[in-house]
Amino acid sequence: MTPLWTPSDVFAQRSLMKEYMNLLSEHYDLHFQTYDELWEWSTRDIEGFWESIWNSFGILSHDDYSLVLEKPESGMIGTRWFPGAQINYAEHVFMRYTDAQPALLYQSEGKALREMSWKELEERTASFASWLRGQGVKEGDRVAAWLPNCPEALIAFLASSSLGAIWSSCSPDFGASAVAERFQQIEPAILILADGYTYNGKPFSRSQDAETLLRAMPEVKKVVFLPYLDPLAALPQDSRYVYWQDTQAFTSEILPFTPLPFDHPIFILYSSGTTGKPKAITHSTGGILLEHLKALALHHDLRQGDVFFWYSTTGWMMWNYANSALLTGATLAIYEGSAGYPDLNTLWDFARKAGVTHFGAGAAFYISCMKAGLSFGEDDFPRLRSVGTTGSPLPAEAFAWIYSAIKQDLWLVSLSGGTDVCSGFVGGSPLLPVYAGEIQCRMLGCKVEAWDENGQALSDEVGELVITEPMPSMPLYFWGDPGNARYHSSYFEFYPGVWRHGDWIKITPRNTLIIYGRSDATLNRDGVRIGTSEIYSAVESLPEIRDSLVVCIEKADGSFYMPLYVVLNEGVELHPELKKAIAQTLRSRCSPRHVPDEIVAIADIPYTISGKKMEMPVKKILAGQPPDTVASSDSMRNPSALQLFAELAAKMLDD
Repeated sequence: MTPLWTPSDVFAQRSLMKEYMNLLSEHYDLHFQTYDELWEWSTRDIEGFWESIWNSFGILSHDDYSLVLEKPESGMIGTRWFPGAQINYAEHVFMRYTDAQPALLYQSEGKALREMSWKELEERTASFASWLRGQGVKEGDRVAAWLPNCPEALIAFLASSSLGAIWSSCSPDFGASAVAERFQQIEPAILILADGYTYNGKPFSRSQDAETLLRAMPEVKKVVFLPYLDPLAALPQDSRYVYWQDTQAFTSEILPFTPLPFDHPIFILYSSGTTGKPKAITHSTGGILLEHLKALALHHDLRQGDVFFWYSTTGWMMWNYANSALLTGATLAIYEGSAGYPDLNTLWDFARKAGVTHFGAGAAFYISCMKAGLSFGEDDFPRLRSVGTTGSPLPAEAFAWIYSAIKQDLWLVSLSGGTDVCSGFVGGSPLLPVYAGEIQCRMLGCKVEAWDENGQALSDEVGELVITEPMPSMPLYFWGDPGNARYHSSYFEFYPGVWRHGDWIKITPRNTLIIYGRSDATLNRDGVRIGTSEIYSAVESLPEIRDSLVVCIEKADGSFYMPLYVVLNEGVELHPELKKAIAQTLRSRCSPRHVPDEIVAIADIPYTISGKKMEMPVKKILAGQPPDTVASSDSMRNPSALQLFAELAAKMLDD
């Protein structure tokens, strides 16, 4: 296969990855000719690797660590990194203070592009930290936010982490019950919320929902109110409320940083909550600091002078990941609102105006742009060096579209990981070529393998994605999980002591990676496993198909039923000729086993708020479970879509 892009010698030699390899050669007498050699060492000598990351990025600790790694007697839960170290994440952000470029570039729907200097960011962070201290907030207290992706959210996060408070956020498109289901678990002392948000050009008030949320959380001591929709909005009649602007009146000559143990919690993220209670995944200060520096600097080649953008909300781990661009000295660009309003050019226009060098979004965004026929001039994005994608597998034709429609000399970074580590396991390398439909490499320090059911490593075959060595950014624990019972069952039950992530993956002979979708939504057709992403890539390549979802149901008699649900483009009908074309496409591009038993046109496909297709909840509904027992509507982007499948399930039962 011919690569879509190969780094030039100049690009590779100037990269931070190459600079890191030179440092290892000069200071550690470690000499690597290729990325694969470097990765192999990083996963064989994990203590040496992570200590080299600590040293190469100049981590500031107020006390010396006693050792790099302290492993438990068995498994990975309870692994301790750099015991004795005393660090602070926010301190490392503001170590990058510069007057040469802004800290933030930001825009929201219908508003002009604005910027915030490092000086203003530091002053406003110091003010909010002073206000938090005045409320008695201390190390370990939780600060929760229900906010749009706006500068105030970043400021509050940095202020909280400067004090050692534990941050947690949900985006305002989450419903009140979904937010309560998450925040109730962690009992925050401070809640920050907005009066609403804007999406697709429409305002959505959250005032009444805020009252519902607070009734469910009586432990909240103070509520910081951000009048986001209406600058003149009055404070609710509750003595706990204070205006955001009033928290900015607290001045401090300096922003103090509380030294914290490496394993002190920095923030709590949540699993999707599509089934069961969302897991409150608790991350460590040191783990996030080290992992994000490694990932962003080495695997995205991000540095001072760059502008980093990743389209996200405050409820997705990519918000936390993108914020760490500040650790490298780069400018962080944020956009709040719909990626498709008033049209799909919106984010590209923002990128052009902001001078974005690294542009990131979910795979679904690029697929939508491709289907809409977007195309740009070769010189439209003179500063753009890389495009990033994550969230779901990006099909090969979307890889090709990026190079034909955006820019030919462009590094495509496909990233796959999870909320679980707030980073990627597999991603990009500036030293390697890009092949259509393939992720460039396993990331440094990530001992990724593909295993069969018996725990045997596979090569060039599809298997379970496993991690066989611990990583610093693995969760400390799940909040409110006595004895780590849910933590253990989530990752370590299938292969004792080895992290099973729940994705199907293949490691190719050239050490690139292909993700085939979630293994817990695998299509088991007569005992043969099929990845859903293969079907989506093939079906959605047809111009008549806008979206699709496939499941496979095992019947009581041992047979299998595999329906394919398609959302058609406007004016298209699912006539026999189109069904035949779909079947022929799947047969020729995949195999006869990929051809569904039935093809059904449907109005909408259910998605989580973070943009993942809800395959497992649909499978459970079609197997007879009520929709309200398989997913929380407040955790969905389009709750009504599940009801469509309940109606289909009832029809199946009648038939």
